[in-house]
Amino acid sequence: MPPRIDVDAAPVASFVLTDRLAAGTDSGWHVHARHQLLFAGSGLMHLETADAQWLLPPQQAAWISAGARHRVRVRAAAALCTAYLGPPTPDLAEGARVFAVPPVVAAMLEHAAGWDMRRCHGDPAARFFAVLVDLCREAVTRGRPWFLPTARTPELARAMAHVLARPGAPHTIAAAARVAAVSPRTLARRFAAEARMSFEAFVRAARLLRAMSRLLEPGAQVTEVGLEVGFTSPAAFSRAFAAFVGEPPSAWRRRHASDAG
Repeated sequence: MPPRIDVDAAPVASFVLTDRLAAGTDSGWHVHARHQLLFAGSGLMHLETADAQWLLPPQQAAWISAGARHRVRVRAAAALCTAYLGPPTPDLAEGARVFAVPPVVAAMLEHAAGWDMRRCHGDPAARFFAVLVDLCREAVTRGRPWFLPTARTPELARAMAHVLARPGAPHTIAAAARVAAVSPRTLARRFAAEARMSFEAFVRAARLLRAMSRLLEPGAQVTEVGLEVGFTSPAAFSRAFAAFVGEPPSAWRRRHASDAG
């Protein structure tokens, strides 16, 4: 999904581009010299960096700092609005963060998307983008915990891939350790040191992220999705989903499914 222009060669410090991306689009791994504020007006995207991977559902944004190597894959056709922010724009966070977009930020992005490059010159434009970043500052600090860490060693990578291939299976650390060719104790230490979470927390996050994605598919039913990702009852699924996402799965589906489609 390359931008329509070479964003790193643009003649202005900051500007906004929009695009519509088909399901299956893959940006490939790349970096930009500018910070990015990537807003998903609709659709469903998957953001990866060297350290983590996030689900980017509708009406959420991602902050990607300048120089951060990243990749975006589109799971459901997306309407994308991206601000490319050059110096002296401050860095809100190192790497990437996903957060809920304040309505005023969405409105500002949509407004600036209609500008041509000439309007992006000068002090008024610089002040506009400085205000945009400032409005995101608090929201970024409350970034969504909808991410999975990535592995630095092949053993942990094998264990994570084993879980992600079938998140709804009855996973145990002993079984994952056999796949990784290490002892359960060693694998537990790898999760603590590299992923900064326990094996059990990784399995739960993998299940809930898969559930978030599945609930946005046409015709998906909450009870069926909960069972599919490994929860033994609708009540257990609803409690876990609400603790992770901030609202019950039925409310999540009602609020986001039409935008994802």
